Amino acid sequence: MILVSACLLGHKVKYNGGSNDDSLLQAYNVQGRFVAVCPECFAMLPVPRAPMEIQYGTGRKLIEGRARAVDADGHDLTASLLLGAQKILRIAEAYHAEVAILKDGSPSCGVHRIYDGTFSGRKIRGAGAATELLRQHGLTVYSESDMTEDRLRQLIEEDIRRDSIRD
Repeated sequence: MILVSACLLGHKVKYNGGSNDDSLLQAYNVQGRFVAVCPECFAMLPVPRAPMEIQYGTGRKLIEGRARAVDADGHDLTASLLLGAQKILRIAEAYHAEVAILKDGSPSCGVHRIYDGTFSGRKIRGAGAATELLRQHGLTVYSESDMTEDRLRQLIEEDIRRDSIRD
């Protein structure tokens, strides 16, 4: 199975109650190879909720205890972000997932870039907490912008092949 950010599949779990619909991923979702995940929802954060960013670093530093996650109201949500990342890792392990396609920019799911922690709209190079944890455990993580139809087809074919070997 391939983990996919639930918001990309049309689930209204984004901080503002919306989604980040991705038509390519939604079209391929019918093949039944995706597991929709949202680390922030799995950490029991409400929808909608105040936007959240990682301060003083990226997901890696957050996991190492050298950064923190706060929402726009100043509430420290570090423990929630870490809990959500741990839950996503457990789901990946349960499904023997080796690949994830996550929403870039998110403090949980960011793959290439996340917001800089100042709530100014600026992004920095780095990954979110869930992405970082998945990578540390051997998963390959893509963002939605990395996906082409050919790449997605290839990932699904590889996933099917791995399942047939496991069975």
